[in-house]
Amino acid sequence: MRHNADMNEPLSPHSSDVRDPGAAHPFTRLTPECVLDALDSVLAQTGVRTDGRLLSLNSYENRVYQVGVEDGPPVVAKFYRPHRWSDGAILEEHAFVAELVEAEIPAVAARSIDGKTLHAFDGFRFAVFERRGGRAPELDRRDTLEWMGRFIGRIHAVGKRKPYVERPTLDIAAFGYEPREFLLSHDFLPPELRASYEAAVDLALEGVERAFEAAGEVAHLRLHGDCHASNVLWTDAGPHFVDFDDSRMGPAIQDLWLLLPGSRPDASRALTDLLAGYEDFCEFEPRELHLIEALRTLRLIHYAAWLARRWDDPAFPAAFPWFNTQRYWEERVLELREQIGAMQEGPLWPV
Repeated sequence: MRHNADMNEPLSPHSSDVRDPGAAHPFTRLTPECVLDALDSVLAQTGVRTDGRLLSLNSYENRVYQVGVEDGPPVVAKFYRPHRWSDGAILEEHAFVAELVEAEIPAVAARSIDGKTLHAFDGFRFAVFERRGGRAPELDRRDTLEWMGRFIGRIHAVGKRKPYVERPTLDIAAFGYEPREFLLSHDFLPPELRASYEAAVDLALEGVERAFEAAGEVAHLRLHGDCHASNVLWTDAGPHFVDFDDSRMGPAIQDLWLLLPGSRPDASRALTDLLAGYEDFCEFEPRELHLIEALRTLRLIHYAAWLARRWDDPAFPAAFPWFNTQRYWEERVLELREQIGAMQEGPLWPV
């Protein structure tokens, strides 16, 4: 059961972001009235007020709303999960996306209101964005993939200009070993599957280590970080990129493999088309091909731990009722074993 990249939730809950399971979750205080009052507290500076219309958008890590305003188009408000990112890390991401917009790359940047892109209200931090529509990209089309590659190449050309200081780097420790320890130490695994999971995850991480060793020293740059199809909106004018919330330092391939289909032959063809566009704007290091299955493996390990960390958030049991069942963990063991085999196959192309 090969999983593709469509686990379209964040990669970056931190190890410190663990709350008392008996405490009320902070988002329970984020009522519709609170959301509207927060928006009015900043939009009033521009002479605009909300009109009471509020639509919750599909987001679990943060809370995101489309908010109607008087005499104008709706705006989108993102309320950041408490305790996850520092103010500096959020502002660093805002600045990166603003760089992209300045370079005429179609990304959705936080609006600056009274000289600020990050605002606070009643203990919550939030940002306001222009509402952009669009549809999912047709990733089975070669011209779409090449078009996507061109824009990712342009994003990376900007991302190379300077490093992040506040935001972390995608690495094996944070995305592999730490999530493994969290799961094993918090009794999420059924006792009868614990040994099987532990053996599979340990072998998988050994494979990840070998893949990174084979790739050698690769350049790290500022990435989108979570560049799957749901974070790309397509219009007749082409793609625009949303939700840089997981932006971080890492290898370029991280923003490319997430767009590949699951089967090896199809992935090889799709990568050819992506890179045909990408290399118009940014050079690609072929040694990074060693990392595709390793990064997929880290994402799978991390995703399970992300669900576990967020289980105190009332939105999660409702949205992911299949999590933490016997079948769920049986499938995770099988998935890791398949990844061990995939990593042993080596890169898509000879390197």
